[in-house]
Amino acid sequence: MPIPGPTSGLADSYGRVATDLRVSLTDRCNLRCNYCMPAEGLDWLPTEETLTDDEVVRLVRIGVEDLGIREVRFTGGEPLLRRGLAGIVERTKALSPSPEVSLTTNALGLARTAQTLADAGLDRVNVSLDTIDREQFHEITRRDRLHDVLEGLAAAKSAGLTPVKVNAVLLRGVNDRHAPELLSWCLEQGFQLRIIEQMPLDAQHGWSREGMVTAEEIFALLESEFELTPDPEHRGSAPAETFLVDGGPATVGVIASVTRPFCGDCDRVRLTADGQVRNCLFAREESDLRRALRSDATDAEIADQWRLAMMTKRPGHGIDDQTFLQPTRPMSAIGG
Repeated sequence: MPIPGPTSGLADSYGRVATDLRVSLTDRCNLRCNYCMPAEGLDWLPTEETLTDDEVVRLVRIGVEDLGIREVRFTGGEPLLRRGLAGIVERTKALSPSPEVSLTTNALGLARTAQTLADAGLDRVNVSLDTIDREQFHEITRRDRLHDVLEGLAAAKSAGLTPVKVNAVLLRGVNDRHAPELLSWCLEQGFQLRIIEQMPLDAQHGWSREGMVTAEEIFALLESEFELTPDPEHRGSAPAETFLVDGGPATVGVIASVTRPFCGDCDRVRLTADGQVRNCLFAREESDLRRALRSDATDAEIADQWRLAMMTKRPGHGIDDQTFLQPTRPMSAIGG
């Protein structure tokens, strides 16, 4: 396949084109989920290394106006910790063409910010929530904050940040047997549940395939109480494989990045909080756009560097390859 020319979008050498941009606004988080980071937290990025609000918006603008980005999702760490979040959302939504703008959050603080974010133009939210059991939540996150998360979810729904999606990771022997209960609760609340296979992105590098609850196990757990049938709508590049629950119209999704990879249809690219392009969630290489920003590079020069970064994207994440090495950065520093 020919290498894309200088005026093309974010194509890679395998013909995939990135139109979905994930932007990490901070590596900091106010939870300490035990499958993500140690109890004492991590060494956060120094403030001077983190992109400013203006730098974030400039890169997003280049992505939207020059490189064909159509969806922008702000992530973290925990993006609600970013003081300028509402302003970044408003300026992003005002771009032309206006992208879909969403947020992945743990929902702590969402109860008091949901309406402000909706007024700024935020379209919807994904909320990370692994359990609705208070003791299990405390065990997993090391924080007794379930009530705050539930209030945040309710506020998001009330503000019209819909569809509200709930992202859950099942941990063997902890919350896996409660998956049907979580789905039942989401159905009652009108939320869309997405269960995600645990991925090798923890700071402790303690992930193992044997310890991961697989997609097949997830299906078996849910089918113990619900009838699942494949969703007739075309999946496209969406990471979640969706199923009608008891005939629909409600659905549940399973994101099986490890056992049922969807790399061939990937349309995502990531920016870290310190301005590094990552062309794959599991990439070990990055391209430094912050340096270009702070060296008075033109928009065209930054766009060209971004295009070049996409050309090194591999055909797949390679988790099943014996040579696979976990990324140096953990999920909290990469952004989901």
